[in-house]
Amino acid sequence: MPITNQQAAGQAFLGELYGDDYYPDHVLDKGKAILVRLCERIEAERPGDLESLYVLTAVATEEFNALEAEFDEAGSEIETVAREAIAEDFAFVASAYGFTDADVEELIAEREW
Repeated sequence: MPITNQQAAGQAFLGELYGDDYYPDHVLDKGKAILVRLCERIEAERPGDLESLYVLTAVATEEFNALEAEFDEAGSEIETVAREAIAEDFAFVASAYGFTDADVEELIAEREW
């Protein structure tokens, strides 16, 4: 199901990381897919409040937790630059869907990176 939110559909998720050889594209592609799925879930489930949104972002954050092993296997890791880029994309998604008052730390509260 394609993303219907034009702002989210046009976003280059993890864009700044793709330009850095430290982050393998094949792993970034999986991270980008997590963020796209998050958008699709928001559109399908239409969370009515922040708590409902945080349930959806917790699932996506746990998917990033699982992805960390793939970064390690590729000689990379989710370190400061990557953490900030991922957090910024979570905040972007929340804002694009009208949750401008979402707390970034709550959006990624389940993170292990």
